[in-house]
Amino acid sequence: MEKGNSGFSETGLRRLREVLARHVESGKIPGLVALVSRGGETHVEAVGTMRHDGGTPMRRDTIFRMASTSKPVAMAAAMVLLDECRLRLDDVVDPWLPELADRQVLKRIDGPLDDTVPARRPITVRDLLTSTFGLGMDMTALGAPIMGAIFERGLTPDLPEPMPEPDEWMRRLGTLPLMYQPGERWQYQISHDVLSVLVARVTGQSFETFLRERIFDPLGMKDTAFHVPADKLDRLPTLYAPDPQTGEFHVWDEAAGGRWSKPPAFQGSGGGLVSTVDDYHAYFQMLLNGGMHGSERILSRPAVELMTTNRLTPEQNAARNALATDNVHLSFGQGQHGGWGMGMAVRTYRGDYASIGQFGWDGGSGTSTYADPDNQLTGILLTQVGMSVPDPARLIHDFWTTLYQAIDD
Repeated sequence: MEKGNSGFSETGLRRLREVLARHVESGKIPGLVALVSRGGETHVEAVGTMRHDGGTPMRRDTIFRMASTSKPVAMAAAMVLLDECRLRLDDVVDPWLPELADRQVLKRIDGPLDDTVPARRPITVRDLLTSTFGLGMDMTALGAPIMGAIFERGLTPDLPEPMPEPDEWMRRLGTLPLMYQPGERWQYQISHDVLSVLVARVTGQSFETFLRERIFDPLGMKDTAFHVPADKLDRLPTLYAPDPQTGEFHVWDEAAGGRWSKPPAFQGSGGGLVSTVDDYHAYFQMLLNGGMHGSERILSRPAVELMTTNRLTPEQNAARNALATDNVHLSFGQGQHGGWGMGMAVRTYRGDYASIGQFGWDGGSGTSTYADPDNQLTGILLTQVGMSVPDPARLIHDFWTTLYQAIDD
């Protein structure tokens, strides 16, 4: 690509490729696919192989387990329902999610599960959309009885047993007290999976069917789903979770016979999607275009603005900042953005090379997907090396650093 028609310099793109290749050549990242796009020009790099011991090369159409980068995409289903007034931001969720009515709240986060006070108010749609409904994966509370109970009941993905079907999952969730009062504090993960159930109950369709009809098909996201059909399994790499001590590659999920080889009992918006760089590019470009895909409107501009601008008060955001800045050994420095919209992080301060206003998220399977309205830029980096070690996070940091260096105007 010539300098000037894309806003990337040739030198910058060459450096980007060299940095990506260096990570693969180090032996820490078997393979990756990266897409960068600006001003109508798109540049894709596929480096390395599908397995750490060689084999099939990575390709542009390789399908990846998106992990938590599912969140910004799956959130669109709820925004469609807001646009159509089938949900309102301050609707109480009890009519659709009776399992969450009449909540008790822990008196203290590390206290026994029966030491509670009544919730001050019911849970609303807004609480779920902003991850502030009162329960979540709180890495600052590992070891507390409530976190033990969440794991024991199988309420999160990535456990040895997959999550149960939605009604049973909600029943188990309903047996727990909240960790915080509704609306009080941002907490990770669980609200997204509750939203999967809410969308399905409001629409009378499966979560995936609704997403497919309203988001995936209109955007041409033909490889995005909650599992990989048999005729595409050869495009799904092995997912590794390296040993945190030795770095040895442990297989977390194989393609054939693995978790994503058949439809899951629970279609979880927190981390269940598989996709490709081109499918994700179509989605993030639609957000950059204020909800438009070509001449077709997918989401209203206000819905996109709600998702992609900060929704949190400093008090709500305290836990999120603590994870990023005080638990770097867990977050590897990820998550230092300052803000959170709906389903994604939003940069509210200049913490690294990226502009304020950049939005998107990273995934525990070594995925990173962001768009930047200021620079009209999209970047997508996909690997299948889990964040049990810092290597994928370091690759992600280097990808964004070199991508921002490559901007040339």
